[in-house]
Amino acid sequence: MNAVGVVVADTTPLNYLIMIGRVEILATLFGEVLIPQAVLEELSHPKAPEAVRRWLERPPAWLCISPVEHLDETIQLGKGENEAISLAIERRVKVVLIDERLGRGAAKARGLIPVGTLNLIDLADEHGLLDGTAALHDLRQTTFRAAPELLERFEALMKDRQD
Repeated sequence: MNAVGVVVADTTPLNYLIMIGRVEILATLFGEVLIPQAVLEELSHPKAPEAVRRWLERPPAWLCISPVEHLDETIQLGKGENEAISLAIERRVKVVLIDERLGRGAAKARGLIPVGTLNLIDLADEHGLLDGTAALHDLRQTTFRAAPELLERFEALMKDRQD
């Protein structure tokens, strides 16, 4: 699969893909990933997982930190979500990697396409970039939170693909 262009990422999808050792799928799926300063700060915060902070010591070329010129004050979420959605609008990037339910709703309301960590794993599995069921197993070993039914639905989808 060829990269499809540029996406903007919020903190959580990057955080969890780094933690499970699958973050490189983003380069293959999308090409370039933009993050605002607030997301960089959240990923490098002293309370962020050590693996994430270490990864940021040598960020890949496909990860670009981009300033937000016009913050959409109507979003009223966390700083990372606000800046990620604002950056996507400003740069006319349609896809935002974001997990939080309210953030996904805010992105959709502004005409953006929210894509979460589970969607990313499923898409990468579909394109043969990783074993999705193994990635889900690893994700379950982290602090990632999702409804058990949602995790089971994604796992069933990926197992069906293997058959």
